Amino acid sequence: MGRVVGIRARLAVRLLVTLIVSGGCSMSTMSAPTRTGADILIGVPNAVTGDYNVEGPLTRQGYDLWADWTNNQGGIEVQGVRHKVRLLYQDDQSQPQTSAQIAEQMLTTSKAQFLLSPYGSNTTAAVAAVAEQHKVPIVASNAGARQVFMQGFHYLFGILAPVDLYPAAVIDWELSGIPKPTSMAILTADDPASLLIAQGTVDYATSKGLKVVSLQKYPAGTTNLFAQVQQAKAARPDIFVNSGHFLEAVAAHKAAKDLGLDAKVFSYAVGPAQPEFVQALGPVADFAVTGTPWNPQAKFKADYGPSSAEYVAAFRKKFLTDKEPGFVTADATAAGLALELAIMHANSLDPLKVRDALAGLDANTFYGRLKFDAQGQNTFHNVLVEQIQNGQLETIFPPELATASGTYPAPTWEARFGAPAAPPKAKLPGTGQP
Repeated sequence: MGRVVGIRARLAVRLLVTLIVSGGCSMSTMSAPTRTGADILIGVPNAVTGDYNVEGPLTRQGYDLWADWTNNQGGIEVQGVRHKVRLLYQDDQSQPQTSAQIAEQMLTTSKAQFLLSPYGSNTTAAVAAVAEQHKVPIVASNAGARQVFMQGFHYLFGILAPVDLYPAAVIDWELSGIPKPTSMAILTADDPASLLIAQGTVDYATSKGLKVVSLQKYPAGTTNLFAQVQQAKAARPDIFVNSGHFLEAVAAHKAAKDLGLDAKVFSYAVGPAQPEFVQALGPVADFAVTGTPWNPQAKFKADYGPSSAEYVAAFRKKFLTDKEPGFVTADATAAGLALELAIMHANSLDPLKVRDALAGLDANTFYGRLKFDAQGQNTFHNVLVEQIQNGQLETIFPPELATASGTYPAPTWEARFGAPAAPPKAKLPGTGQP
């Protein structure tokens, strides 16, 4: 009897060894499952009201898409523990001082561990100062002004390429046209970021031999620009430029059409890359041009995160639309991915370690390359030039990333829509006769 038991025991041991070797009971499946930890709380002061009442919600869409993607993957793993992310929002009313106050409250009272920026360079700079004081990393999604990154911040990292690179790319495309343009009229909002883009446009244009024949400022948020466009029309520019915000771009382009300003190029710092631009203007939007960091057709290979096609599909599913996301939304998602990658590479939630991981980050995503220079700005990212054609946004420059050829010069308004209707004849008082 003892011998039988011994034989059975030896057979059982051999069977167990065979199962382990063959993978039937591998050591990996015997390891303990990944544990789940507390959520990572991320503060986001961001506009719902004020001058950025359009761009702010678009920014939130991008952050929410990132959080959904990350949480659906199980969260961010840190030292064998998976943490989901939780975003804490509050309306900063598009005001830098309010944005800074909210950031302070989020870090001290709500105990946010990291920050994602509001829309805009001025509000981002205010929040970055608070983050610097508390030594907490902040990833900026929509701040491209070099001045923001020249203030010596060590905890600020920005997704956008410097704003002066965008008009330069557009001008390079414009100068490839035949006949070459020779003159430019510029309308700019009076906020710091818009003024910076306008000055960068002036500097680069004049360095390339273009003459700036009109330069006008208006209060940010202005939605009646007929007087400014009328003055620009009188200068007969080959290129019409608006450096401002979404609603201002819509207002400027509508005024250009209504007043018959026929330029070879209509270029906007913000506007055409957003689906709402075509929605607001319809066929009038065609041939408008912009420089942008991303569009859904961009040929960027993602080594981490969703592909462009997956990103567009997620956007449509979440927001119940057949439209594609614009770059403002994509900027915000890329900012979230940068923070996530830094936490993963640091394998820590320690703010200093995450900050150092951001400084050393070099990753390719659906948005393109994420890599920061010594000042924390993404100077390594490609700038795309886009044009609306038949209601669709096409990349027209640089050639290696183009999805279509650019239309230059833009057809005249009369060629597109016919001659404007004559005003009705007035009736003379007391006669009833025209």
